[in-house]
Amino acid sequence: MLSTTPFTIADIAAAYDAGATPADVVAEVYRRIDAVGDPGIFIHLAPEAEVRAAAEALGPRDDRPLWGIPFAVKDNIDVAGMPTTSACPAVARVAEADAFVVARLKAAGALVVGKTNLDQFATGLVGVRSPYKPPKNAVDPAIVPGGSSSGSAVVVGHGIVPFSLGTDTAGSGRVPAALNNIVGLKPSLGALSATGVMPACRTIDTISIFALTVAEAHAVFRLATAYDPADAWSRRVAAPPASAPPRPRIAVPDAASIEFFGDEVQRASFAAAVAALAEAGAEIREIDLTPFTKVAEMLYFGAFVAERHTVIEALLADDPEAVHPVTRAVVEKAVGFTATDAFRDIYRLAELRREVEPVIASVDLVAVPTIPTFYSVADLEADPIGPNSRLGTYTNFVNLLDMCGLAVPTTPRSDGRPGSLTLLAAHGRDGLLAAVAMGVERRGARTLGATGAPVPAAVPPADRAAAGEIELAVCGAHMSGMALNGELTSRGGRYLRTVDTVPQYGLYALPGGPPFRPGLVRVGDAGAAVTVEVWALPLAEVGGFLAGIPAPLGLGTTLLADGTAPKGFVCEQIATRDAQDVTAYGSWRDFTAARLAS
Repeated sequence: MLSTTPFTIADIAAAYDAGATPADVVAEVYRRIDAVGDPGIFIHLAPEAEVRAAAEALGPRDDRPLWGIPFAVKDNIDVAGMPTTSACPAVARVAEADAFVVARLKAAGALVVGKTNLDQFATGLVGVRSPYKPPKNAVDPAIVPGGSSSGSAVVVGHGIVPFSLGTDTAGSGRVPAALNNIVGLKPSLGALSATGVMPACRTIDTISIFALTVAEAHAVFRLATAYDPADAWSRRVAAPPASAPPRPRIAVPDAASIEFFGDEVQRASFAAAVAALAEAGAEIREIDLTPFTKVAEMLYFGAFVAERHTVIEALLADDPEAVHPVTRAVVEKAVGFTATDAFRDIYRLAELRREVEPVIASVDLVAVPTIPTFYSVADLEADPIGPNSRLGTYTNFVNLLDMCGLAVPTTPRSDGRPGSLTLLAAHGRDGLLAAVAMGVERRGARTLGATGAPVPAAVPPADRAAAGEIELAVCGAHMSGMALNGELTSRGGRYLRTVDTVPQYGLYALPGGPPFRPGLVRVGDAGAAVTVEVWALPLAEVGGFLAGIPAPLGLGTTLLADGTAPKGFVCEQIATRDAQDVTAYGSWRDFTAARLAS
């Protein structure tokens, strides 16, 4: 049974349900490694007997969510008892303890099988800047595997393990995903602890997650997320279930600012992906991406490259030949910049951030190509710098702008190469990305990585609040896409469901505005059903939200047709005296649309 599956987490859990043992799963991992026959995937592969012993130590199957699930770890992340090299033998050491995130995943029952190859010191997007034999792309060996998290992407692309850990500073968790036809989740900065990670750029690094499906990548993200007081860059980031509004507002680059470097097949692939988003109900808005790409240029062509120099400064001084020649050429540019240059770039970045803030705030998501085009191994042999830079066109700016990102496969291009779309959002909106991406990955005829297996059936998203949240029914300007919705999303609010009230309510357009506000009043049998949206709001944010609600509105209990009674906006009866009764429209959204049309 195991040998015929794409080897997702769900596949392995089903095998356990059918009587398979962790030893069976471990044996299947190593059978697949042998079958693929790519010695460049792992820098360190644990002996099979060692992983089998770790599996036996798990004890009887229990409710740990990753019990007996194998995974791989990029070799700049510590795993106790295994060497950490960052693809540089000169700095190799055996880790005494697990990285914080690895420890969390092990506590959830997962099994580490080995440490994967990478562009040395996590510097590169191509996957071939390693003194070890580079891995081959899982889909097409002629194409670069992508970096810097090359081995972690390839091992998932082949279906050897269901998920892996990479890192992502400038796109290392997204570019390899696109090239290997898998999912690459780049979390909000600070969500995943950097304790036990050899950095590339500490201020904008994050561990990333590769998986065959969005749902499984997001599930691993939720398990790995936790505040770590020992990590100076850790932040308190919520990791709720995936959810998205019914009609998300998605920005895409306009024709003047999008770049494919002459790859018209890639242009058509992206256009098709955007059209699919629109067909699924998204509101597409074109934006000028130029300010974003100006940020991207700062990462390697300005003083910010000095942050990479801090990591290997001593090695460059004492043993420069230990550093890969391309990596050395990139990082040594830092010595040409001064502290004055650094401050100038800090000022410039702040200016560009301020320029893009209104753009990011005006939409739910930004959608961009994950990569502008493809490059072969031969292309990199001819020019080791240029193709790498171009691969970062749509990835380099993301962490500098404190956004989260998720690379999701789309329908294959007309030439058969993988399609990929990256969804971006403001910090903390990882669940929104996952919900929209789940719809993207199921459109069209596509397969998982290089396994040939189809995308599994959709799992309906949770439409109820999670622990630590409260359900809030909104009926007016706080609904998705409307003027005050940001008061919810900025507080970590997330859409759950659209539902009618019981037929006992009146809806009134209150005087004043903008923004124009409705009043929802329970009037008994004389009332009607009114359509509302139910959102989940973190309990810690309720007080601040409540403080901003003006009279005659307040929060009370709203009775809904689905049998629930969440808190929601209510209005004092006296306020309806000078208000327009708009109950007949059925919803505030329909009333405002009719008013705009008149």
